[in-house]
Amino acid sequence: MLSFYLLAAVVLVAVVLVVRTFKVVKEYERGVKFMLGQFVKVMEPGLGTVIPLIQSWERVDMRVKAVDVPRQESITRDNVTVEIDAVIYYQVRDAEKAILEVEEYMYATQQLAQTTMRNIVGEVDLDALLAERERISQQIREIIDEATDPWGIEVQSVELKDIILAENMKRVIARQAEAERERRAVTIQAEGELEAAQNMADAASTLNDEEGALHLRTLQTLNSLSSDDSNTVIFAVPTEALRALESIGASDEK
Repeated sequence: MLSFYLLAAVVLVAVVLVVRTFKVVKEYERGVKFMLGQFVKVMEPGLGTVIPLIQSWERVDMRVKAVDVPRQESITRDNVTVEIDAVIYYQVRDAEKAILEVEEYMYATQQLAQTTMRNIVGEVDLDALLAERERISQQIREIIDEATDPWGIEVQSVELKDIILAENMKRVIARQAEAERERRAVTIQAEGELEAAQNMADAASTLNDEEGALHLRTLQTLNSLSSDDSNTVIFAVPTEALRALESIGASDEK
């Protein structure tokens, strides 16, 4: 009876060892295999073997991952305090390096992103930070990507999500925006008045240059005023205009 139980135990252990020997690596994964603590190879997708007790392996997901960079307080170059957070999209390109060159590559990438983002924010003014998000995000991405390259990681993009200002700074920016709108309105009005004045000057110059043009314009004005019986107009008529009227009257009498 004892031998039966012993045989059953041996068979059970053998079955467990066989089951644990075979590993399935999915299409989007790679397996980093070790023999007695030493790196052996990278297991490709499919069915692989890992001998229990003497071999081990680490599963690495090769898909693009999104990692949130926790919100943190930073100070811009012009000494404005802001709270900023971001999201990083990265992908493991070399499973061997991701396991052998750094401990917990995901956590390490996140921490690197935090420090890089804080440093870059400290190098720009608030206006640039608000207006040039895309350029700053690209700069952060390039720095992180270069730093994580030895880890076998490619940083594909960095997106700045929220830039939060203190309430007093929000009010200052609102006042600046209002002042800028008023300045533009005044500028547009001044440009319109300048253009109108220029047009009037051009018209006056044309009337002076053309012989009889000023007299004709005066007569047109008189005609338009006389068409409305409700108008009583007192004005001084230039001598040249009176002479023109006299000459017209004389021509009609003839």
